[in-house]
Amino acid sequence: MTGWNMDTGAGSAGLGAVTVVQGASFCISSHSGDIQPGQPQGVFYQDTRIISRWRLTIDGQPLEPLSARTEEPFRAVFLGRAQHMDDRADNPLVVEHERHIGAGLLDEIGVRNYSRGHAEFVLTVTLDADFADLFDVKGGRHVTPVHLTRTVGKGELRIEAVRRVHKRSVVIQAPDADIDEHSLTFHVSIPARGRWSTTIIVTPLVQDKKPAEPFSHEKKVLEREAVRRHEAWEEHIPQLTLDDKAVQMVLGRSSEDLGGLRIFDPDHPDRVVVAAGAPWFMALFGRDSLLSSYMALAIDPSLATGTLQTLAEMQGEKVDNASEEEPGRILHEVRLGLDAGVTLGEGKAYYGTADATPLFVAVLGELNRWGLAEETRRALLPHADRALDWIRDYGDRDGDGFVEYLRANEHGLINQGWKDSWDGINFADGTLAAPPIALSEVQGYVYAAYISRGLLAQTEGDTVRAAEWADRAAAFKEKFNKDFWMEDKGCFATALDKDKRQVDSCASNIGHCLWTGLIDEDKAGSVAAMLMSPQMFTGWGVRTLASNMGAYNPVSYHNGSVWPHDNALIAAGLMRYGFVEDARKIATGLFAAAAHFDGQLPELFCGFDRETYGEPVPYPTSCSPQAWASAAPIQLIRSLLRFDPLLTHHEVWLAPVLPREFGNFRADNLLLAHSRLCLSVSNGQLNVEGLPPGVALRHEPRPALPKVLATDSDGGPGARTGGR
Repeated sequence: MTGWNMDTGAGSAGLGAVTVVQGASFCISSHSGDIQPGQPQGVFYQDTRIISRWRLTIDGQPLEPLSARTEEPFRAVFLGRAQHMDDRADNPLVVEHERHIGAGLLDEIGVRNYSRGHAEFVLTVTLDADFADLFDVKGGRHVTPVHLTRTVGKGELRIEAVRRVHKRSVVIQAPDADIDEHSLTFHVSIPARGRWSTTIIVTPLVQDKKPAEPFSHEKKVLEREAVRRHEAWEEHIPQLTLDDKAVQMVLGRSSEDLGGLRIFDPDHPDRVVVAAGAPWFMALFGRDSLLSSYMALAIDPSLATGTLQTLAEMQGEKVDNASEEEPGRILHEVRLGLDAGVTLGEGKAYYGTADATPLFVAVLGELNRWGLAEETRRALLPHADRALDWIRDYGDRDGDGFVEYLRANEHGLINQGWKDSWDGINFADGTLAAPPIALSEVQGYVYAAYISRGLLAQTEGDTVRAAEWADRAAAFKEKFNKDFWMEDKGCFATALDKDKRQVDSCASNIGHCLWTGLIDEDKAGSVAAMLMSPQMFTGWGVRTLASNMGAYNPVSYHNGSVWPHDNALIAAGLMRYGFVEDARKIATGLFAAAAHFDGQLPELFCGFDRETYGEPVPYPTSCSPQAWASAAPIQLIRSLLRFDPLLTHHEVWLAPVLPREFGNFRADNLLLAHSRLCLSVSNGQLNVEGLPPGVALRHEPRPALPKVLATDSDGGPGARTGGR
């Protein structure tokens, strides 16, 4: 079996590894701040490793690391001391090392002499660049050697590589150092109780061109545009406060991490998208960015707007088997590395995913209900219609109404849903499902797309098209509940395989169908019971695969682990169908798990039972911060508030069911259309201030969207109870 996703995990960056990230750039280092060769560490710019070794020594000896702190997503501070000398118990030389990531790297190194005598020493930074592609580093694969040209100039070292016609270079500047082809050497003299400092700047070049805002010795590092953007983000986002400070810390960390994962388009500086996650997915991903921005709506709706606009610009135009592009298809990911053409076809975008295209329409519909500007909605509608055409013409490969996937080449993704590891879709006995595969959750997204397009037509006053999409959604729901339902097991199949056999594993995928409302009312109870069974629910969250399945492994990527974003969507679905206590269990379990991860939910963690292990077991190569893991706590709070804006019908629905242990809750500066809300829940009493003019507050759960679609286009009362 071939495929670049044979192993979707990453090699371990080492215990205590530190990651800083800004835009599409990031740095992974050891706890000391050093970058160790032979490990998945380094400084990365545009998916290429521009620094593969960075080692600081004093008199030839590495530092003794003392602490490492990530002050902001883009800044870390390392503290260490020199090794013992002259048989003393303590060395008086303490190194303070501050690292900034951006369009390159800036390291400020300070050394304090805490002795009463003069200190002289040699500080050396040994460094290298291999210009390895991110995929090779992530997978721990052998990096193909590339010819390097090293040039030493006044106060700088330039390392250059040419691969095919692509030239990448890195310039390391240290004006007060002695420089050779592999190191920077400083001869330091510090008086008693004195301090010495220097600044090292790393600047990447692509085809000899510098980035838009490189670091410089002249401009203060905290005056960069990236820093100002982060400060503006922190001022702009809602302030969430709870009596439970542990939960408040998780929500605060989630907001900060989402701010650090934003990417700005230089051609559209006012447009922002959310990258999938650090360190390995600092790029636009269709599915990940759409789901993350959906779950982050309560923090900043502009993330969803920018993501939709950017994906629309890159929507498929032609049939290209190398990149799996098809007309109307929404891309899977964008990559910019030297080897991106080899990995993803000849272009920089790869389209091999089954779910991003229907999710595009579904997220547009949700964003419209939050108060999307009319001109933006109308600009995106043609792209939504092209996405729906793709579902009909390309996604449904055999004309049965369902969307299936089958990769078009030998380098593409084998599985093209969110469980995209090679073994992610399997039968109850552990046998792998063979493509073309129709995933249950993808059908849920298709259903949400149909409902959303009908509601968008309703917003436009087109009652005929609204009714057509409502009918299509109803017929699709009926067919799904017939073809995917396993009567003997009282549950839905995870998927249909190439022979239309039901893939009979008990997996978390079906929980997404609760979220989208695809499941019939009379079957929802069985689904909820399966998801909350001891085989699925660990106490921290729902496993991706039940523990009694043949492929179950609690320390696997997709076959028994716990993913926060997966659980956040499941909790939203359980809440939507009225399983309030089950949704609360998932929410409280995940918030409790986050407390063990210093308030930052990771991409995933192991699927061991909470009763067996008193704390969640980390997955060895989980990424943090990961956008949809960061957004998951925001979505959980939204679900617990049952907060559903419906501005297209001049309504906001709110019916809080926060756990008692959370105490009082308050959200200030919550953006809704052009208004800023203050929302509080105190002693069970809800108070909302600042609603847009003419918008009514409904103190009950929002009715099912098909019911909303059945109302008049002007928001007439219609049916408001029952159903999903």
